Amino acid sequence: MHATSGRGAHRAGHAVGEAEGAAARQEKPLGTPGKPLDRRSAFFTGMTAAAGVAVTIGVAEVVLAASDVLLLIGIAFFLAVGLEPVTGRLARRMPRVLAAGVVVLAGLAVLGSVIAAAAVPLAEQATQLRAGAPRYLAMLRDPSTVLGHVGRLFDVEAAVRSVHLADVAKSAAGLLGDAVVVVVLATYFAADFPRMRTALYRLAPRSRRPRVIPIGDAVFRKVGAYLVGNVVVSLIAGVAALAWLWAFGVPYPLVLAVLVAVLDLVPVAGSIAAGVGTSLVALTVSVPVGLATAGFFVAYRLVEDYVLLPKVVGRAVRVPALVTVVAVLLGFALLGVVGAFVAVPVAAAVLLVVREVAVHRLDRT
Repeated sequence: MHATSGRGAHRAGHAVGEAEGAAARQEKPLGTPGKPLDRRSAFFTGMTAAAGVAVTIGVAEVVLAASDVLLLIGIAFFLAVGLEPVTGRLARRMPRVLAAGVVVLAGLAVLGSVIAAAAVPLAEQATQLRAGAPRYLAMLRDPSTVLGHVGRLFDVEAAVRSVHLADVAKSAAGLLGDAVVVVVLATYFAADFPRMRTALYRLAPRSRRPRVIPIGDAVFRKVGAYLVGNVVVSLIAGVAALAWLWAFGVPYPLVLAVLVAVLDLVPVAGSIAAGVGTSLVALTVSVPVGLATAGFFVAYRLVEDYVLLPKVVGRAVRVPALVTVVAVLLGFALLGVVGAFVAVPVAAAVLLVVREVAVHRLDRT
């Protein structure tokens, strides 16, 4: 056995010695590269597939773990794109960073002034609403009234009792913190938007960039037009609701008008929820006032869809009604209220890309 092992070692040493001699005779000091690996081999294919699956799972886990932060980043980028028309115009007269700061500070100043002007009546009406809550709960329990029938049908009392002030305060604090993060990120994005735009377009192949750039700019314009137009339309909805509620003596008109304006930012579902909630409060005045308020919101919904949105938003964002409803439902199911809010411009962008890329290619084949 020792003799056999000795002969094996001798053969191994001889083979290595031959390889060393061949290496010394080569022109390149580190030797000539060998043949590349066979990418069609079963081993290489299996390793590539396994690595792809591992990377995909890892990326999915990272996205899920950082979903809250990624959502805030997406909202901030959405706002920066919406503010780009105004920021771009100011950037022609001043440095880009200063223009972004001016736009964001101006928006915060307008929002702060509105909140400050409405703070006192809002606080008074909120206090009155809290004090009158027992009376309204008693009306919801009374089966002899219309409000009682509605409350029993939709189980409003259980929904009201499920709301706790501590949870509301905690949610408000978290929302305020998220808002600060979004404002800071949106300021950075708005200041650096041209370089971000260039970086995004460089991801496309050079031969495709002349086609990608106009499509991408059209998507950015749609997002900006939708954001500005939706805010303007929501303000109109709040003012119209305030005037109606004040004229008919509905309690807490300012609180309800602010609620209407905020919910109207969410397409379709937001205005429906605002109309139902406000009409329930109007029922506490009288049945005719409640029914008239419901009719007012139905009429305003039609005016907003067929008059205000086409005039304010224009043709920049044109999405069929069916696509709007489906997009809002999918957005709400995936990302909640934020998803419903961004669903329409995302749907408009997808329709644009499908029309200009997929449909155009299919028509040519």
